[in-house]
Amino acid sequence: MADDGQGRLRTEGGRAGGAALAGGEMLLSVGLLALALLAAYRLYLRWGTRSGPGGAARQGEAAALPRMKRRDFSLEQLREFDGARNPRILLAVNGKVFDVTKGSKFYGPEGPYGIFAGRDASRGLATFCLDKDALRDEYDDLSDLNAVQMESVREWEMQFKEKYDYVGRLLKPGEEPSEYTDEEDTKDHTKQE
Repeated sequence: MADDGQGRLRTEGGRAGGAALAGGEMLLSVGLLALALLAAYRLYLRWGTRSGPGGAARQGEAAALPRMKRRDFSLEQLREFDGARNPRILLAVNGKVFDVTKGSKFYGPEGPYGIFAGRDASRGLATFCLDKDALRDEYDDLSDLNAVQMESVREWEMQFKEKYDYVGRLLKPGEEPSEYTDEEDTKDHTKQE
């Protein structure tokens, strides 16, 4: 290889260097294609098998659950509703708890967002992170998120409000739960529909 005088490298063989470069690009493309196929296969194994008899039974069980009465939750209480210990699935977004049981295909133990079941999903949704790193074991005030991430949390909250039942608040440490009357509970549920 040598400098052609204009800052570009040239090879002695000319075309041989270009062929080697094209071969490297082709190898990279084949490698990326193989990774994409592997990822698609793994997704199929993970989600495709859920549509079998067990997945249908879980969906039917979730549909048969009565509407949950309004109440507030500590983080520990929320964790009980992860879809594994209890068929009902709850998650919190921006301090509000939603019943996402009817979305168990997504939020159930085998779902792509199952990591958020029974947890405060705010940080993970704000940062688009589906790892355990996005979950906190203590109350998360989200004060370190930037403006764009906080706006994302608010948008997720609005989407959950439109699609799922709001069942209460996520309590801060030391905060007392609200007492909801049956009338408030019924009024709020019918207002959502």
